[in-house]
Amino acid sequence: MSPLPAQYLSPLDNRYFAAVAPIGEHLSEAALNRARVKVEIEWLIQLTDLRMFGTEPLTTQQQQALRQVVSDFDQHAIDELAEIEAVTKHDVKAVEYYVRARLDELGLNAIAELTHFGCTSEDINNTSYAITIRDAVEQVWLPAAIALVDQISAMAVAERAQPMLSLTHGQPATPTTLGKELAVVAHRLRRQLRRIESQEYLGKWAGATGNFAAHLVSSPETDWEAVAEQFTGRLGLVWNPLTTQIESHDWQAELFGAVSHFNRILHNFCSDVWLYIMRGVFKQIPAPGATGSSTMPHKINPIRFENAESNLEMSCAVLDSLAHTLVTSRMQRDLTDSSSQRNIGVGFGHSLLAISNVAKGLDALAVNSERLTEELDGNWEVLAEAIQTVIRAEKVAGRSSIDDPYAVLKELTRGHTVGRDELIAFVDGLDISDAAKQQLRQLTPASYTGRSNELVDRLRSSVASK
Repeated sequence: MSPLPAQYLSPLDNRYFAAVAPIGEHLSEAALNRARVKVEIEWLIQLTDLRMFGTEPLTTQQQQALRQVVSDFDQHAIDELAEIEAVTKHDVKAVEYYVRARLDELGLNAIAELTHFGCTSEDINNTSYAITIRDAVEQVWLPAAIALVDQISAMAVAERAQPMLSLTHGQPATPTTLGKELAVVAHRLRRQLRRIESQEYLGKWAGATGNFAAHLVSSPETDWEAVAEQFTGRLGLVWNPLTTQIESHDWQAELFGAVSHFNRILHNFCSDVWLYIMRGVFKQIPAPGATGSSTMPHKINPIRFENAESNLEMSCAVLDSLAHTLVTSRMQRDLTDSSSQRNIGVGFGHSLLAISNVAKGLDALAVNSERLTEELDGNWEVLAEAIQTVIRAEKVAGRSSIDDPYAVLKELTRGHTVGRDELIAFVDGLDISDAAKQQLRQLTPASYTGRSNELVDRLRSSVASK
């Protein structure tokens, strides 16, 4: 058998690449190395800005030339770094040598020894990961997630008045509206998005064991804590002042937990939409040329939502594992985090793929109002709750002599399908006021939706106050 051409192991890198490519711009190995180069260069610029060890601030042109190294980071740079690492057997040391080579090309050898000055590898790594994760979340994942929640919210508003039979425990229950049920999902998801939007991205910058030891030996008069806080701020991060050799990764666990929670709510939504399609609440719009089954031509399968469920489960598995692993390190440092963090892109990639599938799946749905009406008209017994509650109120007001109205309605309706005429005849025979009878005669399953319509406005309010 001939060997296959070189293949990627992950479906995110081939079959689904088009859907997740934007996240790879930030959470790939190449993106991590680009961020490492950025951190090393910004540290050089900061040290010269502070005139450390008699240096002069770099000129605007020199700073631009150094930052251009980051902007121009391409396949040639990736290949060069790989060649250096093949010798160093150390990824961050390879980045240091790569930056030194650029300094040589730019005629800046005089500051070469400030490259990686006072740093341990984790100073570079933790800030680089923070930069790449922040940019991936804020520039790619969050916009996609927000757009999906806005899409669900728009559906909620559009279907706010569409009556629908509720099912609790899979059995007919007090009616609702389709829009209100969608609003519940949008509200839940939006709460998680607010948590994710407010996430802090922490950075550690304190040397080998987090104590500025080498820094103070080299320059005792410098306020290195202030320098570290200023530098992490320069990178757009929040300084973590108390660390071991590593930044403790608690913020990553918090973020991954919030994204996993979002995933699980979305997974619940996908399974409900699947059931709505099975019930006929939604009709699926056929895609031209698409095949639902290799043998049954009539089928349109809800594959977008099934695919999303699988990818949400994969995302949670990776992100949950990361959240558990990253908050633990033996003493000052071990390397379990180094291997684990290389899978961050996998966790976010599967989530992004699921979000894309749900959005496309919702676009291919149409509300089946005829089916919703049919369900409601076939289940008049759901008005038993309303009738027994009115009897209770009448009893308290002294307008009824009926004892235990719940038992009376249970006898009539439990395990039975009751039609409109039968229910009205039952109401007419009750010992309640004529006004109460008239109210109950006018009630239908489609009108017994409480404040479902108005509750959708609560979603609008939460959007406005976001």
